[in-house]
Amino acid sequence: MVSIALALTFIFCWLGSVSVDVPSFLFFAFLLLCVFDAVALFFLRRSVTADRRMAVRLSNSDANPIELNFINGYPFAVRLKVVEELPEQFQWRNNSFLLRLKPDERLVFTYYVTPKVRGSYDFGYCMLFASSPLQLLVRRKRTAQPVVVPVYPAFLQMRRYQLQAASAMQLEAGSKQLRKIGHSLEFEQVKEYVSGDDIRLLNWKATARRGNLMVNQYIDEKSQQVYCLIDKGRLMKMPFEGLSLLDYAINAALVLCNVSLQKQDKFGLISFSHQHGEVLPAARQAAQLERVLQTLYKLETEFLESDFEKMYLQVRTHVKQRSLLVLFTNFESLGGMKRQLPYLKQLAKHHLLMVVFFENTALKEISETPTDNLEGIYTKTIATKFVFEKRMIVKELMQHGILSLLTQPQQLTVQAVNKYLELKSRQAI
Repeated sequence: MVSIALALTFIFCWLGSVSVDVPSFLFFAFLLLCVFDAVALFFLRRSVTADRRMAVRLSNSDANPIELNFINGYPFAVRLKVVEELPEQFQWRNNSFLLRLKPDERLVFTYYVTPKVRGSYDFGYCMLFASSPLQLLVRRKRTAQPVVVPVYPAFLQMRRYQLQAASAMQLEAGSKQLRKIGHSLEFEQVKEYVSGDDIRLLNWKATARRGNLMVNQYIDEKSQQVYCLIDKGRLMKMPFEGLSLLDYAINAALVLCNVSLQKQDKFGLISFSHQHGEVLPAARQAAQLERVLQTLYKLETEFLESDFEKMYLQVRTHVKQRSLLVLFTNFESLGGMKRQLPYLKQLAKHHLLMVVFFENTALKEISETPTDNLEGIYTKTIATKFVFEKRMIVKELMQHGILSLLTQPQQLTVQAVNKYLELKSRQAI
């Protein structure tokens, strides 16, 4: 604005409307103000600084907070334009914002990033463009050193589902921490018979020794094995709201690992595609969750069709004890499922198998949308056919004694955890 005003005075002077001394005086005053502004911005010992604070790793598909701590060292208020050099994966173009800092003011600015792809993210400098109240000059300063941050599966979601698992335990046991007596194989103790005990649990040898009726007491079996089988084939490459189906399966497997360890079960992991994948044996040590997280971080989809026969051999080789197998895969047609059905039936003979696959929400929306033209009717008919085939897959699996879970991708984690807790409460594992 100042430069425009000077230009106008020179124009009026040339036209003869203003004396020659006026624009000259204004020009030298402008130069003097620029000198004062330069000294204030560039030659004072103190200036504006910024520091970036963030987690050592980010959670995929979650809102991760990033803090910028600003300190205004100038003895005057500054107008600050901040430009964050964000990783290329975000593809953000609006990564700048304006701030006003009072003299010696400290300000914490928080923004959130939601990554959609696992991997390494390169954060660059935080560029500051500071100007004084005169706003004649701008000082650029680079702060917050570049850092490379890995993006892991959605570990932030585990905290939300910890409360769900705890509440489910309370519903099963009541307000007190009671041990639930059942007919599992895990023996707890021999106690005296009281009214209401199952007479089928009478221990006749202990009764003969003590002279009183004694019964065996059992508790729910612990340390049962839960394995997540993750398909890395081409069908899991399908995107939904920025994430692939594999990423949804990985996030659900991580949460399921945390919940199963809380329920004192052993958790393991097997991945497969057209060839053998990673195998993490089931365990319930404290470090198992970190091992699962590191293994899931490295999983990537492949562009070939998965070989379920190799998956079956892999499970039979590494899983010797009856376990709950949660298979994350995707079937788009009934014929595609029937090609893999013999291997699923063989797994179901030795383990409790639950097949988790995904609804095609786009086709479901088309099938439910009314239409009044020939092309729309044709498209709706085809979409309805594919939606119906998904339901037929569920029915076919149930006929062969295989548990199935057809869910929307965004509901996968909730549905998988609820199904696991239901199986635990029914003592089905």
